[in-house]
Amino acid sequence: MSKKENIPKILMNKWYLYLTEFFSGMSVMAVELGASRLLAPYFSSSQIVWTIIIGTIMIAMALGNIYGGKSADKNPNPDKLYGRILVAGVWVAAIPFIGKFAILGISALLVVTVNTNFLVWAAFITCMVVFVYPLFLLGTVTPSLVKYTVDSLDDSGKTVGTLGAFNTIGSIIGTFVPTFISIPTVGTAVTFLIFSTILLILGIVYFISSKRCKSKTVISAVLFVICCFLSPSLNFAFWEKDLAYEGESVYNYLQVKENERRTSLSTNVLFGVQSVYMKSGGLTGMYYDYAMAAPLMADTDDTTDILILGMGTGTYAKQCIEYFDGITVEGVEIDEKITKLAYEYFELPEKVKVTTYDGRAFLNVCDKRYDVIMVDAYQDITIPFQMSSKEFFSLVREHLNENGVMVVNMNMRSESDDGINSWLADTIASQFSEVYTVDVGNTTNRELFASNDPRFIKRFKEKSEILEKSDLYTIMSKVNDGLDEYKAGDRIFTDDKAPVELLGMSVIDDLIEDELSYYKQRFRENGIKGLIDG
Repeated sequence: MSKKENIPKILMNKWYLYLTEFFSGMSVMAVELGASRLLAPYFSSSQIVWTIIIGTIMIAMALGNIYGGKSADKNPNPDKLYGRILVAGVWVAAIPFIGKFAILGISALLVVTVNTNFLVWAAFITCMVVFVYPLFLLGTVTPSLVKYTVDSLDDSGKTVGTLGAFNTIGSIIGTFVPTFISIPTVGTAVTFLIFSTILLILGIVYFISSKRCKSKTVISAVLFVICCFLSPSLNFAFWEKDLAYEGESVYNYLQVKENERRTSLSTNVLFGVQSVYMKSGGLTGMYYDYAMAAPLMADTDDTTDILILGMGTGTYAKQCIEYFDGITVEGVEIDEKITKLAYEYFELPEKVKVTTYDGRAFLNVCDKRYDVIMVDAYQDITIPFQMSSKEFFSLVREHLNENGVMVVNMNMRSESDDGINSWLADTIASQFSEVYTVDVGNTTNRELFASNDPRFIKRFKEKSEILEKSDLYTIMSKVNDGLDEYKAGDRIFTDDKAPVELLGMSVIDDLIEDELSYYKQRFRENGIKGLIDG
């Protein structure tokens, strides 16, 4: 290659170039996975959000490849490349801090400017603002390294292949380490700092060894130290005070709030509560109360066996044990950290067995039958397609006793006849002959009850009339008054085709539009001051 005199000694044996390719590939994948975890507490971790992340990162990498190749041809000075790596390293270190403000700032701007697809636009613009630039810089690495490593056409194929192998191996490691080691252990913010450290070391070692650009290394180091203090200090819900717990698991962002009356768990900073523990006992005022109709619907003798798919912290299990005699409950929860929180903060009884597993996978290996199966695995827009298909509900039916009942919490009630709940209800009706729904008061939840026993609603009415506890009698009366027999259509989710993300996004969009209409009106009337005065 030309201009050999510009190549510092550290790059002459090519190994440092290969290490640069290895660690840059690793960092790209780590930033991509970190991006998903940074966005998930605000925008969910649905396939749609993943598509936005991957798409914007591919745009950044493509532009970086083009620029890096042209830059290396025009001025093959490795100082330029390692300077870009330093900038990328500092930017990645700052992402956990500036990214959260960017998310809120962009969301606030879109509140008054966008009428549809709010989450899509918010996630896309956030990715463009926060992640495109550092990944554009990392995208320049490979074409630049090719320029420095290829000595002649005779070995160009071997050299480029070796660079590609190092990049791929680094990317593999960068995929597994954040998911299984760093994020669950030390969190998203520190994960960004770990990989920014790697990038900074690459640049600093190069500049120190070549005795150039001392000011760049000093400035980068100072900015990195500042980011090390700022980034981990800012929680996802940094406006919340006195949280009992905030952390991350392999699957979720986790937030526990506590006051004198109750303890609650949220897995998303924008979309409400997933589990509740009432410290004085009693009902929660949430969908769990309505779901307690299911044990009254089942045809049982002295004991009622209940299985909960999506155990959470055990709200439903505890309420059933408190209000009914002869109840045995077990649950399935994929997130082991949620189960630990259940015992630590939510006083889940030790006698309640919880299996750490995917709900459908559990049914595939379980031989037991139950009187009641509750499906509570849908969180906002994050609806696992494998637990919404006719094949899944067929498994549920096979694990119910002859006159058993399934209850499903459909947490995004929609008035549309072609909304996600209509699809879910049609799919369930393809496996159960009797399907009834009831809307949960003052929420967006809808409970669905299904059975192949034509008497299960009549049985519920008879049992609920003789309930002794007044609060349970009151809520069961609301269920009774609100029950509607579902008239099935032909919209069926299957394992092959279940567009739950797109349908769920449509409902979320409508819900957000309803919530934000007040603020849009104030903005139209009083401008920014109206929003601030709120």
